[in-house]
Amino acid sequence: MYVLLCPCILDPELRARGITRQSDFEIFSRCLERCRHFGIDTVPLPCPETMYLGPDHEPGSFEERLDTPAFTRLLDRCEDEVRDHIARHGDPLCILGVDSSPVCGVNFTYRTDEREPGRGAFLSRFPEQKAMDVKDFARYKVYLAAPLFSEAEEMYNRALHDDLAAHFFEVYLPQEVGDTSHTREKDEHRAIFVQHVRALDEADLVVAVVDGADADSGTSWEMGYSFAQGKPVIALRTDFRRAGHHELVNLMLEESSAVVTDRNGLPAALKSPLA
Repeated sequence: MYVLLCPCILDPELRARGITRQSDFEIFSRCLERCRHFGIDTVPLPCPETMYLGPDHEPGSFEERLDTPAFTRLLDRCEDEVRDHIARHGDPLCILGVDSSPVCGVNFTYRTDEREPGRGAFLSRFPEQKAMDVKDFARYKVYLAAPLFSEAEEMYNRALHDDLAAHFFEVYLPQEVGDTSHTREKDEHRAIFVQHVRALDEADLVVAVVDGADADSGTSWEMGYSFAQGKPVIALRTDFRRAGHHELVNLMLEESSAVVTDRNGLPAALKSPLA
């Protein structure tokens, strides 16, 4: 199992001069952390832009710097190299690209001076392969917010945990840290609260189970806290009851999250590399 990735994820010095920010370094690092955590091999793509323009090159659009017959021939050679690797090793899990790149953009690229939707000049040569932007792949730590007060709830939470782990997500499950006993003392309350808040702070994404006549109060708090931090919240509502004519669940929860009504829809909502 492996991913093909833009070589600048391994060596940011390959990027055009002056465009790499500290946040980019952190995102690249998180992508590599996810691969190490789940035993995913990393295979760098060739870097046609650096090969053509040289190291320490100036940034620019495809039409401005790369729209030449010579660069097209270079892309042909690089494509042959990658397809040979795929033929020998099988399809990758996905290709990791960097949005806005004129060569390796995934969702957006600079073909002209205007940012436009679509893949960059190199990644567009592999339409049959799933491609992900590094920002999406770097989000892999999930906090699972859910009621956990019955055996049925705990079993369901564990099943969700296993579903997400199979899609290469690292899942924090509150019930695993002792948040299940009615015999707790006050000091334990504080310790559990602090640990959960720390886990929420470290999470990239929150999955919240909001089934029932009304959403669990602790889950609702965790959703609101995460929304205030600007983190994506995915609410799982399989309950067919509605909160109103136009609401699946309480409108404050629904408006602060993306609601999924089928457990099988969670991986796509979380942008799993397998979805």
